[in-house]
Amino acid sequence: MLNIEKKAEGTNLEFKLTGRLDTNSAPEFDKEIKENITGVENLVLDFSDLAYVSSAGLRVLLSAQKIMNKQGKMVVKNCSDEVIGILDVTGFLDILTIE
Repeated sequence: MLNIEKKAEGTNLEFKLTGRLDTNSAPEFDKEIKENITGVENLVLDFSDLAYVSSAGLRVLLSAQKIMNKQGKMVVKNCSDEVIGILDVTGFLDILTIE
């Protein structure tokens, strides 16, 4: 189960995720990003209430990062130790900007 809160102001877009970004919820989050990312220069993903990220979730993050590399920057913030561990093991700490 994933809850997605969206906050958009001008060229800034923030998503706050609560729950699990997994095989079931990744397509929904991918759709949310793709429908809202046009013209965005600063994309912030707040993971303070995200418990888990699966490989499907990582693919969505990679896809968003590739888009943002062309039009601005993406920051992932407030990751739990568990999520940081997943990002570390998969090499995503080197790809993503984590705050």
